[in-house]
Amino acid sequence: MPKPQAWQLNPASYPFSHRTETRFADMDVLGHINNVSMAGLFEHGRGMFNHAIEVQRRAPGQRWLIASVNLDYIAEAHFPEHVDIASGISRIGNSSWDIASAAFQGGECKATCITTIVLTNADGSAPVPDDLREEFERLRVKAA
Repeated sequence: MPKPQAWQLNPASYPFSHRTETRFADMDVLGHINNVSMAGLFEHGRGMFNHAIEVQRRAPGQRWLIASVNLDYIAEAHFPEHVDIASGISRIGNSSWDIASAAFQGGECKATCITTIVLTNADGSAPVPDDLREEFERLRVKAA
């Protein structure tokens, strides 16, 4: 497992955060949030981030597709404490971008996630429009 960069462990590095509750069903037999549930918490946080920045804005025929999701587990998370999923844009390419997220409990980072999303149309990948690129620039993580 690669060691996370210092900025990934700092909630202040991310321009957006969403607090969500953990559920009893999220626990495994060892008493901590299991890896599949953590992935679901990241998915929910990413959905709230996308909703907040209105990524549903797109031209007819365009879609956002997830190309990859990379999770790194750092420390155990526990029920019933809530989890804050902090998110921001870490990379903007020609037709794709990365959303960097981190899960925090009590201010401590429990896991990190990088999700690569690709903009597509009927012909395959499509360039990120300038207005969306500007929005992404505004929402970049503060990687020191």
